[in-house]
Amino acid sequence: MTTTTEAPVVVPGSTAHSDGAFVPVQTRSERPSSFDPADFDAPTGREVNFKYTPVAKLAALFVNEAAPAGVVAVSVDAPAEVEQLTLAVGAAPRGEVFRPEDLPAAIAWTQETEAPLLRIPANAELDRPVLVTLTGTGGVAHAHVVIEAMPNSRATVIFRHTGTAQHAQNVEIIVRDGARLDVVSLQEWDDDAVHAASHQARVDKDALLRHFVVSFGGAVVRVNPSVELAGPGSQGELYGLSYSDAGQHLESQVYLHHKGPNTRGDVLYKGALQGAGARSVWIGDVLIGPDAVGTDSYEANRNLVLTDGARADSVPNLEIETGDIQGAGHASATGRFDDEQLFYLQARGIDEEQARRLVVIGFLAEIVQKLGIPALEEELSAAIERDLVQGAAA
Repeated sequence: MTTTTEAPVVVPGSTAHSDGAFVPVQTRSERPSSFDPADFDAPTGREVNFKYTPVAKLAALFVNEAAPAGVVAVSVDAPAEVEQLTLAVGAAPRGEVFRPEDLPAAIAWTQETEAPLLRIPANAELDRPVLVTLTGTGGVAHAHVVIEAMPNSRATVIFRHTGTAQHAQNVEIIVRDGARLDVVSLQEWDDDAVHAASHQARVDKDALLRHFVVSFGGAVVRVNPSVELAGPGSQGELYGLSYSDAGQHLESQVYLHHKGPNTRGDVLYKGALQGAGARSVWIGDVLIGPDAVGTDSYEANRNLVLTDGARADSVPNLEIETGDIQGAGHASATGRFDDEQLFYLQARGIDEEQARRLVVIGFLAEIVQKLGIPALEEELSAAIERDLVQGAAA
């Protein structure tokens, strides 16, 4: 007599318990992935990766239907050295790194039949950034973009989002041996835009990725970077800047996986909030794997709450699977103005309103100055001051 035992089906977001039951995934490293949207249920807000997100406002991005063309107009201004190609599903290097971990990402993967590829050739050093401008004209849009920095190349890629749309976006980033790549995602959407983005990257031997998320505009903006430091000596620097006004929800869930030996990671996100219903969410997960000996890693999130009615959620997490590291740590702080700083400035003849602006600009300047692009730094500094003035007048 032959008996057949069928293995239980594990649904995304759950894992087997010793008694045969299923419990929710508790750690970032266990999160399931699938290219098939059917493997994901529509989020309800109870899932670990959606419990801080206003899922009702993302509902249009949970529908697996083709979107009309031209909802988001795209223009690319790139130096001549940059190769611009398109990749069908299954065409390398598309999918070499990226694995959808939620329903919007899986739908975007499926609906983007021809994914744009920006390839920086080996040993090339671009004399100016690649600028990708995305302008929403209203409606639902899906995108999957691949950036490949070939060995020993040097480049900066800037995504600038403007206009309005309900946009599900995947960005797949591959940094080959010895390359240095900066990726800047700038959200300047109109007030009613919804943007759910998943950025996934792999950094190879002795390579460096500097990744920036800068969010000012949009009703709901959720940009989640995931970076694997795979090669020996690889480095990842993940920085974020957000300014949330009344009614805005700005969110980033950051995952940094130290996989190779002697890797270095630095994560710093800063945010300011003002106005009733202003909301920011930051979740930072760092995993130091069993083979990541010699790792040096630190993550921090700082938030400055400017008015009553604003709320910042900050959740740092750290997993360490080897004891042979140089160092690892995390920190989080959310607070109001430092009265001593205000007193110091006012004692030198600066009025209270201007003193408050100087404190906020100084607080956020640390991230702005890391960009290393003078024109963009000036633009962001002006945007911060403009938001401060508008918030004070409201």
